[in-house]
Amino acid sequence: MPLFDKTELEQAAQLVHAQMLPTPQNTWPLINEAVGAEVWVKHENHTPTGAFKVRGGITFMDWLVRSNPEVRGICTATRGNHGQSQARAATAAGLTAKVYVPYGNSSEKNAAMRAFGAELIEFGEDFDTARAEAVRVAGEEGLMIVPPFHPELVRGVATYALELLTAVTDLDTIYVPIGCGSGISGLITTRDALGLKTKIVGVVSEKAQTAKLSFDAGRLIETESANTFADGMAVRVPVAEAFEIYSKGADRVVAVSEDEVAEAIRLYYRSTHNIAEGAGAAPLAALMQECEQMADRKVAVILTGGNIDTDWYLQVLHGETPSST
Repeated sequence: MPLFDKTELEQAAQLVHAQMLPTPQNTWPLINEAVGAEVWVKHENHTPTGAFKVRGGITFMDWLVRSNPEVRGICTATRGNHGQSQARAATAAGLTAKVYVPYGNSSEKNAAMRAFGAELIEFGEDFDTARAEAVRVAGEEGLMIVPPFHPELVRGVATYALELLTAVTDLDTIYVPIGCGSGISGLITTRDALGLKTKIVGVVSEKAQTAKLSFDAGRLIETESANTFADGMAVRVPVAEAFEIYSKGADRVVAVSEDEVAEAIRLYYRSTHNIAEGAGAAPLAALMQECEQMADRKVAVILTGGNIDTDWYLQVLHGETPSST
């Protein structure tokens, strides 16, 4: 059984669309030519925060204020897009938002989170360390912890899948990045709720393979590091609830290199003049890697966000691959 049925997803879409327009799904001739397939791009870089996470913030905050009317604030950890989503939604609901990021996090994502109302705290060397601290502080200060995976987050982000799969009904395969797993879980849930046979391919960085290692082994496997410039996938500890969904519902999980991600970012710019961050370009990188087996098929890639720092983007456009160290 899918996590949510079609009616529950449509109700989530009503909530989301009250605050933002549906994002477009376009097919671009130059991408089709480069890949050798009919490729539909779901443009989640066109949301109010520049990434798909905004949708989950809307549905999670709606649930939170209804189910916990005494709540005064939230606490969470992020590499950027989740934090923008939660700060935006919490501030709109009159709540405080304490957001933890690791040291060295994207300066431009940090600035955006503060602009959306976050109290930003830097802690630890990576996302998973920051997440543990956020949980500790939330308990100590009586704040609601917003985990990286929650049914209401999934119900919200699943609305992009509902838009895509009702607009383009005969897709063979969809490529989607995996960080903590809400995006791929929402996609699988929506596909199953609509009764479709579309294959879902998860994408990770070669430098952050926890989801692929776990998928291939059939059990949770942590990695020692997740040092990728595609920071939306920079996770070293898999999320069990998400794994439960994608381990059963994904067709496969593909790893892409830093160079492949950089080339996909360049292809997006040359072909569409859209900006893609590392995780947002990773699905296209995976499709480019698998272009022979996808030849002449009708496929989709989720451009999950466009929030890449200027310095990194300029490096990419100059033919370089940014270093995450």
